[in-house]
Amino acid sequence: MKRLLFVIALLLGLLQYRLWLGENSLPEYFHLEQQIAAQNDSNARLEERNQVLKEEIRDLRSGTEALEERARNELGLIKKGETFYRVVGGEQRSMSLASQ
Repeated sequence: MKRLLFVIALLLGLLQYRLWLGENSLPEYFHLEQQIAAQNDSNARLEERNQVLKEEIRDLRSGTEALEERARNELGLIKKGETFYRVVGGEQRSMSLASQ
């Protein structure tokens, strides 16, 4: 009977060792869960970014408004008959007015 209890205790000890310290242990499992959650977050951000890029491509292919807006913002496009005004220091003034 003592021998049987010893064998059972030994097996229980080995199982506990594998559970806490061995390969595929609980700490490793929790670490992998954290990595999976981080990867899922990263994937969600990238999918959102891809969706925005797809919409931008669709806009650029479908009409001239998106192309014109991009040319105005990035290249400084001005049509004939338009007058371009540049306001210098607008942010600083609006910030000082907001603080008063």
